Amino acid sequence: MGVQQAAIGSSSKEKRFPIALISLTAGAFAIGMTEFVIMGLLPNVAADLDVSIPKAGQLITGYALGVAIGAPVLALATSRLPQKVLLCILMVLFIIGNGIAAVAPTYTVLMLARLFTSLAHGTFFGVGSVIAANLVAPNRRAAAVSVMMAGLTVANIIGVPFGTFIGQNMGWRAAFLAVVVMGIITLVGIVALIPKIPHDPSSSFIRQIRALGQPKLLTVLLAGAIGCSSLFAVFTYIAPLLQEVTGLAEHNVTWVLVLFGIGVTIGNIVGGKLADWKLMPTLMVGFLLLAVLLAVLGVTAHIPVLAIATIFLWGVASFGVLPGLQVRIMSLAKDAPALASTSNHSALNLGNAGGAYLGGVVITQAGLGFLPWAGALMSLMGLVITVIIFRWDRRTAR
Repeated sequence: MGVQQAAIGSSSKEKRFPIALISLTAGAFAIGMTEFVIMGLLPNVAADLDVSIPKAGQLITGYALGVAIGAPVLALATSRLPQKVLLCILMVLFIIGNGIAAVAPTYTVLMLARLFTSLAHGTFFGVGSVIAANLVAPNRRAAAVSVMMAGLTVANIIGVPFGTFIGQNMGWRAAFLAVVVMGIITLVGIVALIPKIPHDPSSSFIRQIRALGQPKLLTVLLAGAIGCSSLFAVFTYIAPLLQEVTGLAEHNVTWVLVLFGIGVTIGNIVGGKLADWKLMPTLMVGFLLLAVLLAVLGVTAHIPVLAIATIFLWGVASFGVLPGLQVRIMSLAKDAPALASTSNHSALNLGNAGGAYLGGVVITQAGLGFLPWAGALMSLMGLVITVIIFRWDRRTAR
């Protein structure tokens, strides 16, 4: 990382948010849209491909598993590529995968297309987070990562509701075509705005693996995975939950997704600023709020106005922990920041997959109304793990 910091750190630290962050934010927007847009279209996809809603939900599980397994492998395999070239390659894979998804004739082909597309996800966020953190001063690293991650949250405000609207009115395949267009725009932005960054050959393969194997770092990764499980156990099935339990009409689901997206954007930005101030306390409070709000949703899900308000606050809390997790992991793996950052997204998506799968099991065994309670339980597990890490840090400091 030393060569990279020397190349881009000295001049850009004077700037709070360099223009290069725009292309990273655009990439996060495109990837967030392809990951999340299918959640608002699960009933449509299930009906068109003649599968159940839980089986359609496995399209999200499969995508998340593709990120979880493929991201670290791809990060290691491409570690010697210049980062700008790597980002371009990843975005080309992204465009091709979504193009296949848009014309997929069967459930199996759509699943394979989702798996192919997922290869770009974790590595893009991993490399992008390292670039973002090194474009600013050390005390603004979490804020810079949150700016890039804002693309993911804005995707929830604009991209997912827009894609859901397109999918409900023009067919779900049109939503994937819209994602392809966003991928092309992002590719142009990367070529135009990302600077050429010299490759840093200082960290060997063995040193990277050793850095990734630290017990404390693995514990932080576990906390992130548990946190994402709590989110996706519920959010994967948000459309049927709102329609069948809360009683909202299909066209109103789009506006609830917009409100949720506004919440996650606020949480992402505020969480980045708070993590730069007090990192571990921010994470602990975030997990506590997640548990409380999901438990509240378990009660308010049957009352439309209260359910919508709870979902907004849940959005704020759910993304408030992400910038802090990302920076904490990069600080623990100074010999392999890109691999560690990529592995974070791998762990998060492993949590996504586990949450989506668990949500399907809960629906099958107990019904949609029990989903928030399952999510609350997992958030409490995340809180316990972050408390353990906090006490671990204090013992190390003493």
